[in-house]
Amino acid sequence: MSKKLSISKAIGEALHEEMARDERVIILGEDMGKMGNVFGITVGFQEEFGEHRVYDTPISESGFCGMSVGAAMRGLRPVVELMYDDFIMVAADPIMNQAAKMRYMTGGQATVPMVLRLPMGAGRRNAGQHSQCLENVFCHTPGLKVVAPSTAEDAKGLLKSAVRDDDPVIFLEHKLLYAKKEDLPEGEYTIPLGVADVKREGTDLTIITWSREVYFALEAAEELAKEGINVEVLDLRTLVPLDWDAIVKSVTKTHNVIVLSEEVKRGSYAGEISAQIAEELFDELDAPVERVCGLNIVSPFSPTLEDENFPHPADIVKAVKKVLNK
Repeated sequence: MSKKLSISKAIGEALHEEMARDERVIILGEDMGKMGNVFGITVGFQEEFGEHRVYDTPISESGFCGMSVGAAMRGLRPVVELMYDDFIMVAADPIMNQAAKMRYMTGGQATVPMVLRLPMGAGRRNAGQHSQCLENVFCHTPGLKVVAPSTAEDAKGLLKSAVRDDDPVIFLEHKLLYAKKEDLPEGEYTIPLGVADVKREGTDLTIITWSREVYFALEAAEELAKEGINVEVLDLRTLVPLDWDAIVKSVTKTHNVIVLSEEVKRGSYAGEISAQIAEELFDELDAPVERVCGLNIVSPFSPTLEDENFPHPADIVKAVKKVLNK
C-alpha cells in the first residue's frame, strides 16, 4: 500500500511519528510553534505536544543551536530548524566546533544526537542571502553526518533515521521540492544513512547527484535516451557517510562520470567526489570526470538571472555529450 504526499508533508509526518514514539524528541526554531513553520511543516505540533516540546525561539541561531547541543548532551534529541541554510554561519561555533567534535573529544563519553534541518537552494527569488547550497561546508567538517534527499519517501525514511542517530545530522531540504507530491509507503519504515539509490539504470555514463538536481538529471537522461545514450542516475541521498561502494559499482559499469550539484562550483562537494573518483578509480575511466554545478556568483534576485545560476537539463545533456565525445 502507498499514499501520495508532498515532501513537506512527508517531513512533517516523520517528525510527528518520532515525537509520538520518543518523548525525548523536541523541536526548536523560529516560528516552529504557533505558526507551525514558515513552510507549514509543524502546524498543530505545539498544540498536541505542548510548549515544552515544540519551542518558538528568538531570532538567535547561535543561541538556540548552542542550547540544542547542550540539550542533546543531556539526553534529549533536538530537531532544530534554521529558516534557511544560509544562516548556518551565525551558528558555526555550536554546530561545527562543538556538536561535530564532542564525541571524539570526550572519548565517546558524550554524544550529540541532534538533527539540524536546513531549507536550501535557489529558484524562489529569495536573493543571495537565502538561496545557497552549502553542503560543501558541512561535508568538510568531520563529525557531522549530511543528508540531502530528493523524494518524499527518502525524506521521511532518512529523517526518521537521522532523529534516531546518536551523532549530529545535517538534513538538507530543497525548498523547491517541498510541494512535490509522490507515492510513499504506508506505515512505519526507515531508510539507513549512508546508502545511495540508483534512480535510473544505465550503461553509458553515470550522473552522481542529490536533492533537486536528481530530477533534472532524470529529465536529461530521458532526452539523451532518444539519441541512444543510456545514462545512469545515482542519487547519493546521504553525502556523509558517502556510499562509496555504490559509486564504485556504477563507475565500473559505465566508465564515464558527471558529478552534478546546485552548489557553487568552486570548492564544491562535487569537486571532492570528482577528485576521489580520479584518485581511486582512474583506471576505470574512459574520460575525465566532469563537474556540472552552479556558477561562481552570488545568487541573483532577478528571475531571469537566477534561473541561469544553477544547472538545468540542457546543461546536463551538453555535459554528457562532451564526456562521451558525441
